[in-house]
Amino acid sequence: MRRAQITEDRPWALWAGGVGVTFGGLRALHDVSVGVAPGEIVGLIGPNGAGKTTLLDRLGGYLPGRGAIWLGDVELTGLPPHRRAAAGLGRSFQDARLFDTMTVRQTLALAGARLGERDGDLGTRIGELIELVGLEGYRDKFVRELSTGTRRMVDIAGIMLQRPLVVLLDEPSSGIAQRETEALGPVLARIRDITGCAMLVVEHDMPLLLGLADRVYALEVGQVIAEDIPARIVEHPEVVRSYLGDDLTAIHRSGAGAAAGTDPGR
Repeated sequence: MRRAQITEDRPWALWAGGVGVTFGGLRALHDVSVGVAPGEIVGLIGPNGAGKTTLLDRLGGYLPGRGAIWLGDVELTGLPPHRRAAAGLGRSFQDARLFDTMTVRQTLALAGARLGERDGDLGTRIGELIELVGLEGYRDKFVRELSTGTRRMVDIAGIMLQRPLVVLLDEPSSGIAQRETEALGPVLARIRDITGCAMLVVEHDMPLLLGLADRVYALEVGQVIAEDIPARIVEHPEVVRSYLGDDLTAIHRSGAGAAAGTDPGR
């Protein structure tokens, strides 16, 4: 299956068409199609069980399923996760998987070594990323000393070492303090602006997502029910019914558990 295109001469940075995933006969995703343009930040919202994390796992190669997945001109459909990462697809999980006994600098050096970065280039690259994500004051701190939000920034910096074309972010604000949530959006936008990478972001904090995303897909029971710019997605009748309900304070207040039925997972 050929990838979809924005125009005849400009392919999507990431395109997935007809994606389906089944768990023991239970349909978790059904005929889901999503696209992310180069340099675009796209949000994924939906209630508990909508299939948001399942979609990221399928895109990242962590789950088998149906459909076609393209990263630019490269088809990822049958590739394992490490091959997708090598092609330029980054993946951040809800729990930052870091070694507590390492410093921030050591953690990023290990990530770079695994990616095969040359020693001379690696130190420079780590310094650039530490500055990019605002970790200058933490470079020699042990991971165990860091807040959840700062650990999340270390995780994202490690992903950016591979120079991804597209990054999949799963609930980046999950478990972090309010002030860290408020700082997260500008950091992600700066990463996009400086590196040019696109992002597909699952996020329950609506003010964060609506202020960050260029477009938003809404999922319900494994299917896309709406796709639009942030200002209009929150007014879509199906999105209001399934996710936002009648409490529109979820759109304006960060850290309040977002809308009824939000989840920190699938």
